[in-house]
Amino acid sequence: MGMTIIEKNLAKHSKYDVVKPGENIDILIDSRVARDFGGANVVKNIKDNGLDVADASKTFFTFDCNPTGSDQKYAVNQHLCRLYAREKGIKVYDINTGIGTHLAIDNGMTYPGSTFVSTDSHANIMGAIGAFGQGMGDQDIAATFAKGSVWFKVPASVKITLNGKKPEGVSAKDIVLNLLGIFGANKLLGYSVELYGEEVDKLSLDERVTIASMGTEMGAIIVLFTPNKDIISYCEAKTGKKIEPLFADADANYEQVHEIDISKFVQMVSMPGKPHGTVDVENVKKTKIDSAFIGSCTNGRMEDMRVAAKILKERKVAPGVVLKIVPATDPIWQQCLQEGLIHIFKEAGALVSNAGCAGCAAGQVGQNGNKEITISTGNRNFPGKQGNGEVYLASPAVVAASAIAGYITTKNDIPEIPAEFTVTASQKTESSSKTKEKIQKTVEIEGRIWVIKEDNIDTDMIFHNRYLTITEINQMGQYALDNLKGYEDFAKKAQKGDIIVTQKNFGAGSSRQQAVDCFSALGIGCIIAESFGAIYERNAINAAMPIMTYKDISALELKDGNFVKVNFQTGEISNKQNGKTIKIDKFSDVQLEIYQNGGLL
Repeated sequence: MGMTIIEKNLAKHSKYDVVKPGENIDILIDSRVARDFGGANVVKNIKDNGLDVADASKTFFTFDCNPTGSDQKYAVNQHLCRLYAREKGIKVYDINTGIGTHLAIDNGMTYPGSTFVSTDSHANIMGAIGAFGQGMGDQDIAATFAKGSVWFKVPASVKITLNGKKPEGVSAKDIVLNLLGIFGANKLLGYSVELYGEEVDKLSLDERVTIASMGTEMGAIIVLFTPNKDIISYCEAKTGKKIEPLFADADANYEQVHEIDISKFVQMVSMPGKPHGTVDVENVKKTKIDSAFIGSCTNGRMEDMRVAAKILKERKVAPGVVLKIVPATDPIWQQCLQEGLIHIFKEAGALVSNAGCAGCAAGQVGQNGNKEITISTGNRNFPGKQGNGEVYLASPAVVAASAIAGYITTKNDIPEIPAEFTVTASQKTESSSKTKEKIQKTVEIEGRIWVIKEDNIDTDMIFHNRYLTITEINQMGQYALDNLKGYEDFAKKAQKGDIIVTQKNFGAGSSRQQAVDCFSALGIGCIIAESFGAIYERNAINAAMPIMTYKDISALELKDGNFVKVNFQTGEISNKQNGKTIKIDKFSDVQLEIYQNGGLL
């Protein structure tokens, strides 16, 4: 039996000739990156555990979450990383350079067949060039800095072939939004996805980046493209070396195979709150907007800027609407300047900021206020992710057209007179007067349960990004789940030893370790879910936070407040209220070892 692309890549970077899904292996990482978000915690973990940097030439810092250095706490963390980088000889891509994952591709840090990890949950963007990329938490990256390798579970693979011809007007963003509509946030959870088809082969690097960047939103480990001649030539020019890309064997084993007709794809929009909540743009046309955003690691490339400029040229942003444009990297910004695109943007009335993540991160332009309606080219629109308002996701063409119209529309349906704001009576403003507690490691626990019947609870719901500058674990517990509707007071009511029982894809979204550590701070005994977000699962295991998965626990008849007994080693779980017992997935050997060690580090 042959191997898939991901299996070949992981085997190439391990001591094994052949690897299979489900195996835990150590893999060599060609590029190891920490951002300004998470970077300070990586340094802290290395220092606190007496570790060093294995190879500074393969180790990097990228400051893209707050490229303005405008937030004092971010600025402190950035400089902490700079000081450590000077001491160890590590290259820093500082606040004037742009998004780290894009810089990695454009500067030859990663290339087809290579491996890359970062504290960025969209590090799997490397699938665009046929490389392995993975977002990881602070402890993982610290271990990789120190060792040069990291353990990884070989994922099963899914093959998706897009047949037919792509309709006119359907962009790369529309392709991935259509795929999100088909597969949702968890049908591809934990899989490596390979994308094929005649139209796929034609996709440019920028278009592949757009699609690959949203693999995280589909729950996939990575979305992999087979690099075409243009991609290989580009990467060879950037690396200065001959590249031999990896291809799946003809007899490779795929757990799922899908044939999808791309000719039926339409221009799509994600409804606020859920990237996978996609609808035909026709369904939301004329929805009034307050602001628009073009940028992010999904749509901040040069082709995206050109699409926006073509629509904005000799037009004006609608009265009262704010359009924010942020190129992904400084070279893209400079090229926009050389081609006259910056002039077009400014003449149209847009705000153009320096390169970086922008709206996806709390530290730059793109945030919105309470009740503000935004249309964005970003990859996430979880509640609170881009501010307190509502965010629709769409392509650069739809966002640019909507900014001109004043409401959601397409480039072929821009009105001659833009919509203006009207205020109803109901809208008028009303006046109105470092220490961790030592816990005995046992493989069997008992505790009161919280039954949270919800899929896709993301990391912003668990631990909101407004708290990300907190580095002391004992301060994190008070914020646990305070952005999940109905559980805002969870931290006040939770008791030490409590057990959370929830559903699919718990911990979807970002790579933040705090979304695990906040439960550790509260003394939560275990989290039991049908499945976990891929990065969240790693972070929990690495932090010795007990997590377990199940296929069906209905037989236990669990209710809020029941007391259960759980054995991590055998997988037995018993409801002490009714005496019923079943088996769920027990700890793996790796998980048990890390748990008994008190954590990865």
